[in-house]
Amino acid sequence: MSERRARSASDDRRGSGDPDGAGEAKGAQDPGGPRGTRAGRRSLWRRALTPPSAPPPRQTPPREAPAAPEPAEVVSVVQSALYRDGVRVSTPASLAETFRELREQPDGMAWIGLARPTAAELHSLAAEFDLHPLAVEDAMEAHQRPKLERYGETLFVVLSAARYLDAAEEVDFGELHVFVGPDFVITVRHGAAPDLSAVRRRMEGSPELLRLGPEAVLYAILDSVVDGYVPVVSGVQNDIDEIETEVFRGDPAVSRRIYELSREMVEFQRATRPLVGMLHSLMAGFAKYRTDEELQRYLRDVADHVTHTSERVDGFRQALTDILTVNATLVTQQQNAEMRALAEAGFEQNEEIKKISSWAAILFAPTLVGTIYGMNFRHMPELHWVLGYPFAIVLMAVVCTSLYIVFKRRDWL
Repeated sequence: MSERRARSASDDRRGSGDPDGAGEAKGAQDPGGPRGTRAGRRSLWRRALTPPSAPPPRQTPPREAPAAPEPAEVVSVVQSALYRDGVRVSTPASLAETFRELREQPDGMAWIGLARPTAAELHSLAAEFDLHPLAVEDAMEAHQRPKLERYGETLFVVLSAARYLDAAEEVDFGELHVFVGPDFVITVRHGAAPDLSAVRRRMEGSPELLRLGPEAVLYAILDSVVDGYVPVVSGVQNDIDEIETEVFRGDPAVSRRIYELSREMVEFQRATRPLVGMLHSLMAGFAKYRTDEELQRYLRDVADHVTHTSERVDGFRQALTDILTVNATLVTQQQNAEMRALAEAGFEQNEEIKKISSWAAILFAPTLVGTIYGMNFRHMPELHWVLGYPFAIVLMAVVCTSLYIVFKRRDWL
């Protein structure tokens, strides 16, 4: 802190009008200057973090028509504030002003909130607060696993926040990176969750808690992320209840819903399980880092809530697995019943075909005899026989009776 305050005069030019760090580089070359000590200590990080200089822009010929106005640049700094003794003393409009005022404020703390920041902004923060290049690289990229790492006096925390969307009936996950140092807290948010403005208002409403420093802010952020899991757990429980009803009602679309919710629970487990170990690691360092007793109680309460949430999520995943098994069993039973019904219908259809075929064969015999004797050829045998007609009738009856007996014995009739 003393070194930061001692070089405030020579850094005014960088904080207000030297965003590229030219003044800082000059101080680094002069070991005897007011910033020589810290500049030498930061030289390694500066070489790793300073991006290559961009080539000068090409001269383009003037156009006859005026160019369309470019869209305004999106500012990723959500809010930046300085605190002293638990009270906000300043709200700088830019990162450069935040750096300058933090050096001028004795025993102050900076709380900087960013949302999807640019690489230049993160490099500026890294150069000012000695952030480790590996941590900065992780903060630039989302999709990091929740973790807790310490780089010297700076603590780097990755959290996975969640919120339940009632309209879509799904869980939306966000990612939060937190840098905690001796006199600063930097939050880098990727996603809509969590709402850190509520955390800031809550802490500003409790100056006695905010007075405890950056660790208190970290624990408040942890508590906010964990509290955000509560409505998600309630929403998932309602979804599981609805799924159980749909399963026993035979809804064909329930399998897809079970699969999608199972995927969300896998992501939820990835967010909550590492958090349990992270909080226990923080609690293990209470004595080493002389954490305030109030913060110790605060963190233990957060750890209890995380453990409870993690157990609920594990139960949800097991319940979804059981429901999927029951649904598969019910679907199989339904398919078996449908196959049995089709088999029975096919059997009945075969019986009807047998009957129709039997009667068709029986009726075909007299038709055949009558057709032969009705051809009216001149030289046909028995054509002028006196007993020809009775013989034909008896022949038809004998053939029909014989076929009927045969089909009857084979249960076709």
